[in-house]
Formats: sequence, structure tokens, C-alpha cells
Amino acid sequence: MTHGSSPRTLIVTNDFPPRQGGIETFVRELADRFPPDEVVVFTSMPSPVTAESTPGQSFPYPVIRHRVRTLLPTPQVTTHAAAVARRYGCDRVWFGAAAPLGLMAGRLRRTTDIRTAVATTHGHEVWWARTPGARAMLRRIGTEVDALTWLSASTRRPIEAALAPGTRTARLVPGVDTTTFHPCLDGGPVRARYGLGRRPVILCAARLVPRKGQDTLVKALPWIRRVLPDAMLLLVGDGSYASELRRLALAEGVVNSVVFAGGHPHHALPSFYAAADAFAMPCRTRRRGLEVEGLGIVYLEAAASGLPVLAGDSGGAPDAVREGETGYVVDGRSVAATADRLIRLLRNPGLAREMGVKGRHWVQTEWGWDSSYATLAGLLQPEGAAE
Repeated sequence: MTHGSSPRTLIVTNDFPPRQGGIETFVRELADRFPPDEVVVFTSMPSPVTAESTPGQSFPYPVIRHRVRTLLPTPQVTTHAAAVARRYGCDRVWFGAAAPLGLMAGRLRRTTDIRTAVATTHGHEVWWARTPGARAMLRRIGTEVDALTWLSASTRRPIEAALAPGTRTARLVPGVDTTTFHPCLDGGPVRARYGLGRRPVILCAARLVPRKGQDTLVKALPWIRRVLPDAMLLLVGDGSYASELRRLALAEGVVNSVVFAGGHPHHALPSFYAAADAFAMPCRTRRRGLEVEGLGIVYLEAAASGLPVLAGDSGGAPDAVREGETGYVVDGRSVAATADRLIRLLRNPGLAREMGVKGRHWVQTEWGWDSSYATLAGLLQPEGAAE
């Protein structure tokens, strides 16, 4: 198939809609900024439940799905990716998450016209960097791509320590569409749907997994309700920790004050931010430093929506908050610190509004998707090519 002389990028990723999450948003937003005839996505199949919950998605560029739920750098998957690259005339590749798919880079270079490869790290690559066998594979990925990107200084340090000297790295961060996430939306419909009325609402929108810290919020809620008896916790997201969180809410005596809203597509999230008075995700590092938060795009979306933000101190999460200015950073395991900061925000609407205004301005000036796309496009430019 002939596709003219325009460059074309193959995006290889497991993290793509209809799957939901921060990395999925990251990959989709950057993919959408390519000219549609200059990008093709190679990804995995969604689960039947995920596909059923978000029907009818279409994209302005080709999206080719290998018939597995999770892509791995096996010969079969790599052969399919190479066939897609040849079919669409791709001359560059971006791995939306470096580990493990970046291990495909060498073979793709040898069997296709791909000349430039970039791989992006998030948070889970820190585990790779600190685990002997996986560390060697991350080092190999670094030698086979032209650039390996990182989200924050805290994730950069361990990842770069695992790489061969001379490996090129660069900062590539997510952004926020501040025309979609803004403080002028009406949160009334969400409040009505979940029976929240005019009560103070703390929102956490994230996968329900231990690292995100929803259990700390549930444990903090009784403390908060001693001061603000009608405070509510709104949890948006699905995950393996859901049943444990429900049991915890029952044990803490707040089962009627915690709303489990389930997972929702990314385009539905602005209305949830609009329904909240504060955003909180007290994430924490787990497994002796192997499991960390890469950054946390939800903090930036909340700030763009005019909310004060409470973040945990794991990985790059503190980079998404200006302490004392746009919100607070706490020890994600500290129930007392979490409760104290949330009480401070909910009892002082003026302070919360001021932080929300400052947070939105910060996101508008420093966290744009267009600048992130420009960074990625520059990294994909073959060395020595004309600008």
C-alpha cells in the first residue's frame, strides 16, 4: 500500500480506549494530535465488559487490534506489529508504555522501514529498574530506542540508573484540555443522580487498587464527619479493591456516606469534578518502593476544574500539586493528615476556591497537551532530518 512521502508513526500500546485510566488518556490525547493520515495505533482487545460499557467509539486514524487482551513482545505479536507498520508505511514507532513492549523495537527496526523509536515510562517501570532480571530488560529497551521518556524527577532517577551510559532520556508529561475540564460546569445532575444534595463532597477518580489510597479516605471519613456530619465521599472507578473498600466502609460505619459510582469513560469525568468540593487521591508507594505513582493526571484535571487537590507523596504525584498553593501533599498512609487537610478545605470554602483558581491557572500555563505533543514529535524526528 502506498501512503505518499509523509512520515507515519506506529503507536504500540495496551493502554487505549475503551480501556480507562491515566495512561489511556495520555496515549489517546497524544494520538489525537497527530495528523490522522500520519498515525496508526496497534493495540490489544478490550475486555467484553469494557467494550460493552463504552460502545460506538470511532477514531480518525486506523486502530488495529491484535486478538489478545494484553500485548506482550512475543514473536507473534511483533510479527503482527511489523505487518501493520509495513502496510501503513510507518517509519517511526512510539511505545505508549516502555515496559515490556519496547522490547519489540529492535526487531521492528530490522524488518520494517522504521528508523526512529521512542518509548515512554510511567510508574511501573520503576519496578523494572529495581528488579534484577527486569532491570536488564529495561536496559535493553533503552539501547534499542532513540529516546526513553520520563514523567517526574522521582521516577527519572531510578529509571536512568538502570540504563546504559549514553541512553537518551527526555521529559514527556501529560496535559489537560482546559476547555473540557473547567469550573463552569453544572455538577447538579451528578449530585442528583447519587443523592448528594448540597452536602460537602470529596471526590476520588481512580482505579480501585491499594496504591491509590481510597482506603485511607474511607478511614478518614469518620474523622471528617465529626466536624462536618454531612460530608460524603464519591469514588469513581472500578478495580480489584472494590469489594475490600465496601467492607471497610461498613466496618468504619460510613457505608451510607461513601458512593461507589463505578467506572466511567473519560469524557464523563468533567461532570464528576463539577459535583465535588475537593479532590483527593492519597496514593502511597508499595512493595518496598517497587510500586509507585508515576504522576497522576487526575490531579491536574481536578485543578483545571477549579478544585483544591490532596495528593499522596508517592512517586511523581507531588509534582502535580503546588503544596499550600493549589492543594496539599500528605503521607498517603496517614489517616490523620488526610483528614486534617480535607477538613481544612471543606470548612474554608474561600481557601478552597483560591486554591482552585491558582490550580487552574497553573495547569493552563504549564500543562498543555499541545506542548507535550510537540515534545513527542520532536523526539520522533529522525536524527539529522530537516525541521
